[in-house]
Amino acid sequence: MPRVGRRWLTLFTLAWLAIWMVQLTPLQLLLPLQLNSEISGDGERWVHGVVVSGLILGVGGLVGVLAGPLAGTLSDRTDGTAMPRRLGGRRRVWALGGVTTTSITLILTGFAHSPLLVAAAWIGVSVGVAVTSAAFAAMIADQLPPDQRGAASAAVGSSQALGVVVGVGVVVLLGLSTLSGYILLAVAIAVIGGGAALALPDPPSPAMVRAAGAEHDPFAALRDRDFAWMLTGRLVTNIGNALGTALLLFFLMYGLDQEESAAEDNLLLLVVVYTVFVVGSSIVSGLVADRRGHRRGLTVAAAAVQAVSGLIILAAPNFTATLVAAAVMGVGYGAFSTVGLAFATDLLPAQADHGRDLGVVNTSAALGQLIGPVLGGGLVYAVGDFWLLFAAASALSLVGGLATRIARDTGVPAPAPTTPNAA
Repeated sequence: MPRVGRRWLTLFTLAWLAIWMVQLTPLQLLLPLQLNSEISGDGERWVHGVVVSGLILGVGGLVGVLAGPLAGTLSDRTDGTAMPRRLGGRRRVWALGGVTTTSITLILTGFAHSPLLVAAAWIGVSVGVAVTSAAFAAMIADQLPPDQRGAASAAVGSSQALGVVVGVGVVVLLGLSTLSGYILLAVAIAVIGGGAALALPDPPSPAMVRAAGAEHDPFAALRDRDFAWMLTGRLVTNIGNALGTALLLFFLMYGLDQEESAAEDNLLLLVVVYTVFVVGSSIVSGLVADRRGHRRGLTVAAAAVQAVSGLIILAAPNFTATLVAAAVMGVGYGAFSTVGLAFATDLLPAQADHGRDLGVVNTSAALGQLIGPVLGGGLVYAVGDFWLLFAAASALSLVGGLATRIARDTGVPAPAPTTPNAA
C-alpha cells in the first residue's frame, strides 16, 4: 500500500477537527448551559441539571453505538463502481450523509426548548457524528500502510482536543448564545467535513474484498480475544476521561463556587491547557509508535498517566490543582487515543470488515465520552459533591489500561531505513 502525502493528512485532520468540535463543544459547554437554565433553575436545582444532562448525552451515546458499526458495515458492502464517480467508492457517500444529518440536527438542538426535544435532537447529532466518524476512520485501514497509521491516529487524537478549544473558544470569546453556537457548529461540519469528504480519495473496494465480506461472520471481531480486550480497554479508559472532563463546567460552578461567567472563562482556560498537552502528546506518541512498532505498552502507560489527573484534584480540590490535572490528563489521553487507535488498526481481524470494525473501535471511544456524564451525574447525585467523580475517573483509567494489557502486542515492525542502491 503506497504512502500518502501531506495533503491527505491535512484534509483528514481537518475532517476530524470538525467532527470533534461539533460533538464535544455541546457536551462541554452548550448543553450544560442550555439545560442549566431550563432544568436546574439557574442553580437552584443544580444536581438535577447535572443528572438530566448526563442522561441526554448517554441516550445519544447508546444510539451512536449502534449507528457507527452499522454505517461501517454498510460502507464495507457499498459497491462504489455502481455510483456516480463524484460520490467516490464506498466511504464518501456515508461521510456526506453523516455530515448532512449532523448539521441539520445541530440546528434543531439549538431551537429545542424542553428536555425531551433536546434529547431527540441530540440523538440525531449522535447518529450523524457516528456515521461520519465510521466513514473517515475506515480510510485509515483502506489507504494507509502500517507505518503511517500512528501519524493518522495522532491527527484524530490531537483534533479531539483542538476541536474542543476552537469550539468553546469561539463561543465564549464572541459571547454567542447557545442557538448561535449550534448554528456555527452546523456550518462548520457542513463546510469542513463535507469539503474533506469530497476532496479525500475514496477508491472502490476490490470485488474480491466485497465478496469475502458478504460471507464473513459479522460477529467475528467481537469473538476475537485480542480485539475484544483492546475494545474493552478503549471504552473503559474513555469513560474515565469523560468523568474527568465532561462535567467541568458544573464542577467550577458548584464544586469551586465560581460565578457562571467566571466559570465559562476558566473552562476555556482549562480546555486550552488540556488541548496543548493533548496535541503535543498525540504528535510525539504517534511518531514514537510508528518508529518502535510496539504499541501496546505505550497505550497502557498512557492510561496510567491519565489516572493520575483525578488523584491531583482529590488531593487539592482548587482551581490551580485543576489546571495541573488538565495538563496531566492531556498528556495521558493524547497518547492513549493516538497509540490506542493505531494499536486497534493492527488488531483488525478481517480486511473485508475494516469499516465496520473501525466503526466499533471509534464508537467505543465516543460511547465512553457519552457514558461518562451519565455515570458522573449519578456519582455526583449519590454524594452531593464531586470527589467520587474524580476518584472513579482515576480508577476506570487504570482498569482500562489493564484491560488493554491483556491483548497481545502485535509488534508491527518499524519501517527499515532506506539505503542507496549499490552501483
